[in-house]
Amino acid sequence: MRIGLLTEGGYPYVNGDAGLWCDRLVRGLEQHQFEVYALSRTEGQEDAGWVALPPQVSRVRTAPLWTAQDDGVDHGRRARRRFAESYGALAAALCEGDPSDAAGLSQAGPTAQADRFATALYGLAELARDEGGLVGALRSEDAVRALERACRAPGALRTAREARVPDLLAVAAHLESALRPLSLDWYDDQGDEAGRGLGAVDLCHAASGGAAALPGLLARHFFDVPLLVTEYGVRLRTHYLSSQYLNSGNGPSPAGPGNAPSAVTAPAATSPAMTAPAVRALVAAFHGRLAAEVYRQAACVTSGNAHARRWQERCGADRAKLRTVYPGMETARFADVGDSPDTADPHTLVWIGRVEPAKDLVSLLHAFAEIRKEEPRTRLRIIGAASGEEGRAYLGHCRTLAAQLFPDEADGPHAVGDNPVSFEEIGGPESATLADAYASGAVVVLSSVVEGFPVGLVEAMLCGRATVSTDVGAVVEVIGGTGLVVPPRNPRALAAACVALLHDPERRARLGAAARARALELFTVEQNVEAFQGIYLELASQAPMRRFLFDDDGEPRPFAVPPEACLPGPWTGPDAPVTARTGPAWAAGPPARDASAVAATEAAR
Repeated sequence: MRIGLLTEGGYPYVNGDAGLWCDRLVRGLEQHQFEVYALSRTEGQEDAGWVALPPQVSRVRTAPLWTAQDDGVDHGRRARRRFAESYGALAAALCEGDPSDAAGLSQAGPTAQADRFATALYGLAELARDEGGLVGALRSEDAVRALERACRAPGALRTAREARVPDLLAVAAHLESALRPLSLDWYDDQGDEAGRGLGAVDLCHAASGGAAALPGLLARHFFDVPLLVTEYGVRLRTHYLSSQYLNSGNGPSPAGPGNAPSAVTAPAATSPAMTAPAVRALVAAFHGRLAAEVYRQAACVTSGNAHARRWQERCGADRAKLRTVYPGMETARFADVGDSPDTADPHTLVWIGRVEPAKDLVSLLHAFAEIRKEEPRTRLRIIGAASGEEGRAYLGHCRTLAAQLFPDEADGPHAVGDNPVSFEEIGGPESATLADAYASGAVVVLSSVVEGFPVGLVEAMLCGRATVSTDVGAVVEVIGGTGLVVPPRNPRALAAACVALLHDPERRARLGAAARARALELFTVEQNVEAFQGIYLELASQAPMRRFLFDDDGEPRPFAVPPEACLPGPWTGPDAPVTARTGPAWAAGPPARDASAVAATEAAR
């Protein structure tokens, strides 16, 4: 099968998001041929290079979201009119008021709004395909004026009607960045192997929502290629929760040597309007409409947990298309610890993760003060690095709080005092590896107030450790009764659960064994790869046949292909040559197979 893997700021870049998951998927499905279509977020990400790619990755095509070269396309009068109509309709769909709002004049329902947005989006895509690009048009003054007309139209959102010129420039710049995939030359189904694009693949698999899914959406529109969307973190949820999104690497970039000059880029990147209410409302409306269209056109949408799945449903995904595929994790590095649960210090609690305010270490420290009243010998190890400036400031605050709550203690009058709370990082003398860190504690604690899929919790389960966690995100789904769960921001409940496990070593052992068994059943790389293999085959079996046989006169030959040969892939036609697959220079392909060997293999199957 020929798979088009679509990523945004991820695989195959060294410092990309979800790169490890995609790499494990590609390596686990070595019987398929993968083509990677990657959108990069920053110049630094591109400069860092790619990970080592396996031979089944036959091609990688990349494009930046952080900058755009002037495509040099000079649109004629007819093309400009088409652009004005489609872009104006897109802007109107974003600015349209909510029918439930008494102040809104629009009486259109959500379905009509979605249809208008989709019609406008595909109109822009067809124009870009016909004219060779839309970069200049999307960065033009005409785009800003169309957006202004939509904001001032009757029935527009109240927030949109309040948009000022800097707000309109910021929104137009963000739309230009988000719609850059429309101008790419990735959409083709003709030519030789090197020239064929997403139109010739058997399946598009978007490794995230948002911009990554847009090329798959166009392949679905132009060539009816099935689209599979995987979201371990719902991208739309990120837009809703983070008001600083526009200032991140996903948003518009300042003008520079690689940017085409326009009326949009420079003012938008530096304007305070980037975080204005009108900007946030219109950007959220765009990503909400885009997510709904992606969910509507996708043949299947997978999530990493029920928490993300509920978000997908709320954002418009059809429940019949949804599947839950848990992330796969390597179990080998935790095997020794998991098989030796009795090596832990019975008086040590361990917290492992990225230090940031969402992890609520302040509540953990206050809970530990309560624990020390019941168990004076207990120690707390906080292991992890700070995340960014905010994380470093939070780590300093936590160190100060720990020094205030727990004065240094000494065993005798002539000994040096020691604080029962330690702040460490992986690679230190007592935690050389992640497995060593989990092995050092009898109970692993998670105190977060916001959490998606708790990877650290799964690692603790693979190590056979009893856990105490706060009820946030997918924690309850992951734990499944193999650990204790308490409400977030409740130090007293957190302390009571930890004390209960510290007093009962047999219960700790039972919970740890059950947790390890559950993790090995649900959260391994093998189950993840097997699940996607089944989804690939299911979607391919439901997709229309797009390859036909012709006779010597060029007439189609119906029924020339037996049903059992209608499996997707460029090698399945009866006339397809059996030769070595051509691969990139940096990835040696498999050895050539002769026809007799292939026939013997197929007969054995």
